[in-house]
Amino acid sequence: NTSLQVNVTFLHMATHDSKNVSKTHLDTFYTTFEDIKHRKFDGMIITGAPIEHLPFEDVNYWPEMTEIMEWSKTHVTSVLHICWGAQAALYHHYSNGKFDLPKKCFGVFSHRLSDPTIQLVRGFNDEFNAPVSRYTAVSYDEIIEEPRLQLLSNSEDAGVFLVISEDKKHIMITGHLEYDATTLADEYNRDIAKG
Repeated sequence: NTSLQVNVTFLHMATHDSKNVSKTHLDTFYTTFEDIKHRKFDGMIITGAPIEHLPFEDVNYWPEMTEIMEWSKTHVTSVLHICWGAQAALYHHYSNGKFDLPKKCFGVFSHRLSDPTIQLVRGFNDEFNAPVSRYTAVSYDEIIEEPRLQLLSNSEDAGVFLVISEDKKHIMITGHLEYDATTLADEYNRDIAKG
């Protein structure tokens, strides 16, 4: 409840046919990059997708995604990248790849802040719990060695969690702070049903 006016524009990939959302719904409530690329935005969220097993270049909308990420450099003040979106940003902007995990990293894990003085994490506890659900990860060493990136939190069990670019424009979260109370249970039951 705030007096701040927030206007949200939902985008979907024009080069991808969704299997989980009807075309009618997308046409009614979403737009495409072509329709908004002339505009500027205060913020953008690039979400995850259950495609992390694919190399980035094999994702059918990867060219469109890279065009959006390039456009965001000049048209968006700050971009929040979540899960696969974080891995995509690290790969596209910083050449940091992902790697397969021996098994799915799934659950609520303890994470530790590396620098609690950074404005983005002020108010966080030095240690906090966060949901993670992924089959791939990014390299801790590559993040630490990249001078344009700063690791803000990490988990002994789940690895890199929160990374910010030196210019504070890109925020990458490899987990799911946005999950509701039952989201992990829903994913668990979905995965069990799939065998």
